[in-house]
Order: sequence, then C-alpha cells, then structure tokens
Amino acid sequence: MPPSLFYFLYFLLSTITSANALKPTFPSLQSLCLQQNPDNKSDYKPHFFPQILDHFTFTPQSSKIFYQKYLLNSEYWDGPKKRAPIFVYTGNEGDIEWFAANTGFLLDIAPKFRALLVFIEHRFYGESMPFGKGAYKSATTLGYLTSQQALADYATLITSLKQNLSAQACPVVVFGGSYGGMLAAWFRLKYPHIAMGAVASSAPILQFDDIASWTSFYDGVSKDFKDASLNCFNVIRASWDKLQVISTQEKGLQKLNRVFRTCEDIKSVYSVRDWLWSAFVYTAMVNYPTPANFMRPLPAYPINEACTEMVMPMSCSQQGMFPPSTFSYKEIEDDCMKKYGVKARPHWITTEFGGHNIEEVLKRFGSNIIFSNGMVDPWSRGGVLKNISSSIVALVTEKGAHHLDFRFATRQDPRWLVEQRRQEIELIQGWIHEYNMDFMKRKAGSSGVTGGGKDFRQR
Repeated sequence: MPPSLFYFLYFLLSTITSANALKPTFPSLQSLCLQQNPDNKSDYKPHFFPQILDHFTFTPQSSKIFYQKYLLNSEYWDGPKKRAPIFVYTGNEGDIEWFAANTGFLLDIAPKFRALLVFIEHRFYGESMPFGKGAYKSATTLGYLTSQQALADYATLITSLKQNLSAQACPVVVFGGSYGGMLAAWFRLKYPHIAMGAVASSAPILQFDDIASWTSFYDGVSKDFKDASLNCFNVIRASWDKLQVISTQEKGLQKLNRVFRTCEDIKSVYSVRDWLWSAFVYTAMVNYPTPANFMRPLPAYPINEACTEMVMPMSCSQQGMFPPSTFSYKEIEDDCMKKYGVKARPHWITTEFGGHNIEEVLKRFGSNIIFSNGMVDPWSRGGVLKNISSSIVALVTEKGAHHLDFRFATRQDPRWLVEQRRQEIELIQGWIHEYNMDFMKRKAGSSGVTGGGKDFRQR
C-alpha cells in the first residue's frame, strides 16, 4: 500500500475513533450503544423495579426476580390531577444513563408538556442483569434476552409506576431511537392500552426477511462517503485489497501495528478490517451537523472532516466501497448452534411484530406513531419512509443522521432539523389533546348509569 494511502486512512480514522485498540467487531444495530457511562447524571434520579424473569411461562424459574433500573425526572411534571403526560424512553442495548444523556429532546420538551420523564433500562444491560456478570455465557441464561421480554418489562413497570403515582389517567407516549425506536413502535402496537403514542426514530423495523434490500445498509454507508468525497470513496474501496496484500508480506502485520498505533500486536488482518469497517459505518450513522460526543468526540459532519433473535439479512453489493459479500441464513443458524447450542429463528420477528405489507396492516389497526428517519443514516433504508395514515406519520429528512432529532437542540441546528422537531411536537400535542377530549367524554358518560334508552341518573 502506498505511503500516501496509509497516511490518508490514518488521518481519516483518527477523526472517527480512537486508534489505540483494534478489536474484531462487525457493524450491527445491537453493538452501537455499548459505550461508557456519561459523566452528567444529575437530571435523573435512579430507581430499581423488582422485575420477573419470564413473563410468558409459569415455571419455578419464571418467577425469579431481578432489579431493573429506571430513571425519573419529575421536575416539570404537573402531576396526575392535571393528567399530565408521561414520556417513557424504551431503553436499548446499553447503560440507561448513557441514553438519557444523549436524548436531550425529551428534556427540551418536558417543560412544554409538563411531562414526567422515565428512562427504562433494557434487561441484560447496565445494572439490569438477571444473572449478574455471567449472563452472557450460556443460552440457558441468555435465552431470556428477547425483545418480547423487554416489551413486557416496560409494560409491567409502566403499569406499576402509574398505580404508585395514582396516575392511571395520565397518557403515556413512548420514545426510542435505533433498536429502542423499534421497541417503541412495537410497544405501541402490542400494548396500545398502555401507550397512546410512540415516536420511533431511526427504527429499521423493515430490515428483516426480504422486505428491504439486503444491500441497502452498506449501499447507504457508501453513498454517504461518495457524496462527501468521490476520492474518499475510491480510497476506501481500494484499501481492502491493499490491506490483504500487505498482511501477507514479511513483517506486514508489524507495519500495520506502527501505522495504526495499536496498543496490542495485530494477530490477523481481519481484526484491522473489521475495525475499519465499523469505524466507517458508525461515522456514517452519526454524521451530525453539529459536534457530538455520541460514541466518540466527533466534529460536525465527520465524514466531510475525514474526506439473536434479530436476524437482519445484510450483504454488500459490487457498487459499494466495502468488499462484496453475500448473506446466508444457514451460516447464521450454524453459528448460533455452535456458540449457544440453539437454532436461530430468522423469521420470528416478522411473525411476532409484522413488517410485510406494512401499509395495509398498520392502516387496519395502528395509530399515533411517528417514524422519523434521516437519509444519511444507512439504517433509514430499513425504516418506514412514507405516511401510512393521518396518524402514522413518516418524517424524513434528506440530511438527517441516526436519531439526530433526539439530541439536545442547539443554536447551530439547521432549519430542517428545527422543523422536524416542531412537527413531532405538534403531532404529540394532537395525540394528547385527542386523548384528553376522549377522557372527558368518558368521564361525562360514566357520571350516570344508562340503560334501555332511559337516563337513570335522576333515580
């Protein structure tokens, strides 16, 4: 590999992520959010809820209790007497403190809605560990880590919290980004009696089976880099073969050690490839218009600066900047069997939550969901990108990145982002207004008992 190409790659990656640790990783929705805890935790108070292990069976093991962490902010809440709303963040795969610190949108709008804010940690992450540190070692314990169990956790916790606060009449809106956005949308569909609305940001609920193109994600990443710099795109595309060639040379891996300044000796070129691959993907996902510390400290528009349950079929096309690859359900099944001794269920998500013919299905039984997506985010290709009905709305921005709308508002935010958030607020206001109107009608109707066409209230 020419020295100039080495220098370019190093410069590119130094703006993306720290180069002091190369770990074999593969880009995935689930691996995005495993980051360090944020320093600022003062806006929320932590609590722990005694949660049962298994909501769907009646065995001695199912009643095992673990303590699920959740965060509360009641600073702006008007309380149950005014039926002030409860905004719940459906936690994804990481420490809930980190999600609270990176979801400033809820804190920004809480005063306007006089809302109670609740962030619920996903089971098997952060401090919500049913089996402690050994939870990931075996399918015997890891089998309780499913999206269905997580949704049932949220339903149980929200119901209990509302009872304890005498807030049964307060409307609940769930929010989530990325995998959490998928959970928010699915929660609205599965538990409409608990949440009357959902805001699902960057939620690729269609990235299953053959609904979205298998190459769409990596084609999206490639397009982001190509739009920023054709030279950057071409250099990255050529680098994979160059890395492979140099790794076969004498002392080739040592040369890579020096170039990327690794803290440990590189044992395989594939660890370098996977690390580079992940860095490019994550940079495309968080190509925000303002500086951010979402995963690593990044400048505004970092691309420009640089130039098991969930079986999501993904491959790389010939036209992208990544090495072409195919997807095999059999390989996934073999890998699951080898690692955990269980058989994968690649089509279970669409069986449980749907996805095929999404427009026709949601028109029949869905309502009050916002699907927000930015087309810079490669996950947007697996999201809902057009309105389903008057109350299931897609807000799509051309330059938006991965759940950018959920970040704190700043004076530097572009107009299109300000407008996107304004539309979200307006839609949520409409849901709550409709909810309150229905509540008042129900209350008026229940003030007396009627029957047989006669009003018995005077008797």
